[in-house]
Amino acid sequence: MKYIIIGLGNYGHVLAEELSALGHEIIGADISESRIDSIKDKVATAFVIDATDEQSLSVLPLNSVDIVIVAIGENFGASIRVVALLKQKKVPRIFARAIDAVHKAVLEAFDLERILTPEEDAARSLVQLLDFGTNMEGFRIDQDYYVVKFTVPEKFVGYFVNELNLDEEFHLKMIGLKRANKITNCLGISLTELHVKNELSENEKVEEGDELVCYGRYRDFQAFWKAI
Repeated sequence: MKYIIIGLGNYGHVLAEELSALGHEIIGADISESRIDSIKDKVATAFVIDATDEQSLSVLPLNSVDIVIVAIGENFGASIRVVALLKQKKVPRIFARAIDAVHKAVLEAFDLERILTPEEDAARSLVQLLDFGTNMEGFRIDQDYYVVKFTVPEKFVGYFVNELNLDEEFHLKMIGLKRANKITNCLGISLTELHVKNELSENEKVEEGDELVCYGRYRDFQAFWKAI
């Protein structure tokens, strides 16, 4: 896919670099020449422009990319003005970063495809780490329900999947299991290959290093983790 990322501070820089590494075509734009210099070798094209200026913004191929991402966070006024100009130019797909509730509320008035809240998401991840004492990847479905991936606790290793009783005891629905298998390639080099099992037979045993993917309420995940 092809993206324009406007604002190449810490968040925008990482976003541009990671998307580019995955093979996407990235066009970066920032008012800072030093920021452009730091990213220009890692993306397809990078422009030093003041995106709040309508004429300067027109330099970018706004209507020939899949998504335009406004990653400006610190300068509230610049963020809002750039989004307003993009809407005025009828850019169809706009993602914009919001750094607080007020910023988000104003952006919501533009009816954007997506509002990004990286600080809020990072805070939630930290809460989960502190709450559960382990790294868990969670996707919030709504205020109460989550899909969560976590490494199986040591005490689960060796049990059959149907013996875990996650649904009956904790109201958590297991929707997948991710397993890392060691393989040896044609050069004799040992590699790790990941497989996701969506259909689990009753005689499937849990192995060390497996990751479970479950769906349920956050409070049920809390109860589960405290119980183990």
